This record gives sequence, C-alpha cells and structure tokens, in this order.
Amino acid sequence: MKIAVAGTGYVGLVAGVCFAEVGHMVTCVDVDENKIQLLKSGVSPIYEADLERLMRKNYDEGRIDYTMDYREAYRNADAIFIGVGTPERPDGSANLTYIAAVARQIAESIEKECLVVVKSTVPIGTNDKVEQFINDFLVNDVHVEVASNPEFLAQGSAVRDTLQAARIIIGTESDWAKEMLMKIYEPFHLPIVAVKRRSAEMIKYASNDFLALKISYMNDIANLCELVGADIGEVAQGMSFDSRIGSRFLNAGIGYGGSCFPKDTKALEYLAKQHGYELRTVKAAIDVNKEQKVILYKKACKRLITFHGLKVAVLGLTFKPGTDDLREAPSLDNIPLLLENGADIFAYDPVGTDNFKKLYPEGRNGRGSITYVERPEEALENANLCFIFTEWGSIAALKPYIYQKFMKTPLVYDGRNIYDVNEMRKAGIEYHSIGRRQSFTPKYMITQEELRIGRKNIRNQNKISNHRSGRVHRILPVEEAAGAKATSNRVG
Repeated sequence: MKIAVAGTGYVGLVAGVCFAEVGHMVTCVDVDENKIQLLKSGVSPIYEADLERLMRKNYDEGRIDYTMDYREAYRNADAIFIGVGTPERPDGSANLTYIAAVARQIAESIEKECLVVVKSTVPIGTNDKVEQFINDFLVNDVHVEVASNPEFLAQGSAVRDTLQAARIIIGTESDWAKEMLMKIYEPFHLPIVAVKRRSAEMIKYASNDFLALKISYMNDIANLCELVGADIGEVAQGMSFDSRIGSRFLNAGIGYGGSCFPKDTKALEYLAKQHGYELRTVKAAIDVNKEQKVILYKKACKRLITFHGLKVAVLGLTFKPGTDDLREAPSLDNIPLLLENGADIFAYDPVGTDNFKKLYPEGRNGRGSITYVERPEEALENANLCFIFTEWGSIAALKPYIYQKFMKTPLVYDGRNIYDVNEMRKAGIEYHSIGRRQSFTPKYMITQEELRIGRKNIRNQNKISNHRSGRVHRILPVEEAAGAKATSNRVG
C-alpha cells in the first residue's frame, strides 16, 4: 500500500520505517531540509536501537523515501499517517497547531480516496474535528475519512515495540476505514483491537496515565519504606508475584520523564477539568513525581553545608537509558539547582551529552560550572559526592570499589537503586538510594543545623576555608561537627 507519513520524530519516523519493513511503499514528510538530507543519507536524528539499520535497508531497497514536498507525497497516497508533535501548553493542554497545519496540507493535496490516520497523542474528540476540518477545506471532491491509531512506543525500544507490539489499537467510524487499517497492519501479524475513534484516543491516555500512576505509587511507598525501615526492593519483589499487579513498573526511583508520561498526565487532567471533573488519581501522580525528582537533592542539602566549591559527579543526563532524549529528565530538575548553589559539576552520559550542551554549555554557569567527560571515572575523580540519574549500562557496570578508588569523599546518591546496599557498605561508601536504608551511619557529615550553631567556631578552626567566598574544600566528619557544636554551646 502507498503510505505517506507526516513528521519524522519518534512517532513518525519509526512508524514509516516499520511500515516499509513489512512491505509498504512509504514517503516521510518533514519541513526541515537538513533533516531530510540526513535521513536520505541513512542517519537518524534520534537515538533509537536498530532504527538506522532499517532506514538504510529500506531506503536502498526503494521502499522508503523522505521529502519536503507534501503535495507530491499526499497526492496519491492510500493512507496518510500524522505523527507530528502535540507539545504541552503552559496550562497542561495539548498544542494542536502542527496537527492543524498537516490537516490543511492534506486537504489541499489529496486527489483520490484517502484514509487519514492520527498517530499523534491528541485529546479525546480531536479526530472528529480533524475529519471535519479536512472535509471543509478539500480542494478536490474525494472521499476522505480520519481514523485514530495511537502509538505505544517506549523510547529506546521503539522499533521493537512497533514490530512486536502487544496490540494495535484502531479507532474508526466506518467499515471502510476499519478494513483499510486492517489491511495496512495485516503484515505485522499482531493482535488488533478495533474500537470507535474516541475510545481509541482515550485508550492512549488511560494506558500512559495508568503506568505513570504505578510509578508514582511505588515511589510514594518507597518514601514510606525509608521511614518505617522496610526495603522497597523486597516489597516490590513480593508484590510482583501477584498476577493482578504484575512485575513491570515496580522499580522505585527519582520519577518518570520523557515525552509521554509528563505530558499525557497533565493533558488528561486538563481535559477532565474542562468537563468539570477532577481526576484526583492522576493529579496525585503528577504531584508525587514533581517532588520525587528532587528528593535526593533535598537529602543532600540536609546532609551538607553547601555545594559551593564541591566537585559533584553526575552520572546520566537522559530521562532513561537507550535514548538521547532529555525531555522531563531528572537531570534538568537537579543540575540547575546544583549550579545555582555553586557546584562544580562533572557530567557523564554515553549519548545525551551533545543535547545537554545545547542547554548548558560547558564552563561557568551562574554560580557554578559544568564540565562534560567521556568516561564515568573522569566524573568521579576527586569528586566530593555523586548523583546517579540514569541507569545506563556503562554506569551500572561500575563496581562499588570504583567510587571508593576515585572519589575524594565516597558519598553517592543513587536515584535508580543500581547497587546493593550491603555491597556499598562493604566498600566503605556512604550510599543513599530510594526506599532503602542508607549504607551506614555517615562518617562525613555536617547538617544545616550544625552549620548554624557552629559556624563561628568552624571558621576559627579553619575547618572550612574561604566560607565567605563560598569555597568548601572538604566535607567535615561527624565528630568534628559535633565538637564545633559543643564548643559553640560553651561559648554561648
């Protein structure tokens, strides 16, 4: 079948390449000339496993092409898939500007009967409006219908998730549209769930928001585990054997990110408000996630005097492994806070560094600085503390002794629970994670309260150099902080 795809981001490009892989003739459309040339050369603008190989294979075999000429691409297409972005507005609603622009182009271009399929995540009822819009602006008298076909991709495994999907959701209002989509997906040999358009739109939001709820629930339970002395890893393991719960999305951490969960939870909450309904469960997931992203930073603030002058190793910048996507990544919440408080950051990520540099160029940044390194050991060398934000394989492969060997002070805040607490204890590392006890009573410690009480005495004893200018050369051991506090009490 002859298929056109509008948009060459995660949704559009992956869909187009996978359609070509099963035998369809595909033309992908984008407005960026540089991106089109990049795609024609077999280079993907996104980091996604196996994508470039399939791009080159299907381009060489003549089943896929890339163009800016939407009129030619849409003119005689049997089906046009819309995979453009629907970014979040400040109020949480979805911005449908790109959807409307593509719909207008389609109305101006098609010359034969055509099925328009919306793969982008859109609010319930959008497909109805797109169909009406296209028919209102049709230049040629042809039959056109709109169907909903939401994607369920996980970044880092998008190709596999398309070719080996658990199910294909198609939302149509006619037998003709349903049969067209069934034919398009027949070569995939996957389960197809056929529903009405609005149900298909809701399935997408309900699915993503349920997973976000599951993540936030486990993070909430993890925080309680720390208070009562339970271990979230053991709790999750015990829960996972219940088939009603399942084993996926039970890992506690520093919150969800990416292009889907944050946007889709806010969009559904906004939609509910527009209909006079409060979606309390989804709102709770959003609130928990917001707090969870900075929970380790807050722990570190209680643990230390200040970040001024400290070398802080940051391991992982992307929101998850297997992608270069930074959208809603925990690093974007924590690194600005560290820089504002004078930290000298040394950051490592195997694929996300170039994207992060666009946001935070290397060098001085506000009161702090940021340096990008090519190996995690470089970030750890002489570091006063370390934050782990992404569980990349190259980070998880680091043995506990590496932190002890390279760091000036082996103080680790692990947002992904990569390490075994006992192993970190044996290695002599002060280790803070999510929902588990810390590795041992800190050897190096000074709290904000101790700073307030003992500030004058600490300065006099030169245990902190240049505090007035914000330079801290070491983290004080507990016994020194306690001594400073006692001396201050005798004086005062």
